[in-house]
Amino acid sequence: MKAELREQIYTVIAAIPPGRVTTYGRIAAMTEATTPRLVARALRELPAGHGLPWYRVITASRKLADHAGAIEQRRRLVAEGVVFDARGRVPACRLWP
Repeated sequence: MKAELREQIYTVIAAIPPGRVTTYGRIAAMTEATTPRLVARALRELPAGHGLPWYRVITASRKLADHAGAIEQRRRLVAEGVVFDARGRVPACRLWP
């Protein structure tokens, strides 16, 4: 992945406000020539100690992706006031932008 594209993705992620979430697809739409899969790849490649709110990125179905950090992701979102319905989805009103 090109460094410029990775930086665009990280810039969008850094802008997600606390208590809000966005999807891989929405991030892809805000960057040049990328896809939701490339956004996921950029997240997997985050360097240690990065400080980006990676946990604010969810799937298009408004659920958490199935990954090793999902429990931590849910914990952090709940701490920011994000609620999940009985099906594990985040309310649409929490989507950003």
